[in-house]
Amino acid sequence: MKKFNLFLTLVVFGGLMGLLAPQQADARPLYLKSFSEQYSKVAERASELKCGVCHGDSGKNKKKLSDYGKALAEALGKKNEKEKENVIKALDEVGKKDAGDGKTYKDLLDAGTLPPAAK
Repeated sequence: MKKFNLFLTLVVFGGLMGLLAPQQADARPLYLKSFSEQYSKVAERASELKCGVCHGDSGKNKKKLSDYGKALAEALGKKNEKEKENVIKALDEVGKKDAGDGKTYKDLLDAGTLPPAAK
């Protein structure tokens, strides 16, 4: 019986530790900061949406990307770019891409409109 109680205590303790352990965050604050600095007219709305600028369900679905998010991921070339100059270059590259209706993403953003959300 003592062994069972010890085993049960260890299982409960292990479970609690698993629940209380810090969760891994995949946030990319450099991306949002660089985006907001480059496109000041949409910076306030972008800071509200955070990941939702590129990701679906207002940023909750990280697997779903908007066309803008896909273009940015392609321009970055790697999953977690940490060099600000590379992020800025990627934003410039994506800004030149067609956003539809004969406008580029830069045209939209400079006019104060965020790119269409992920579908």
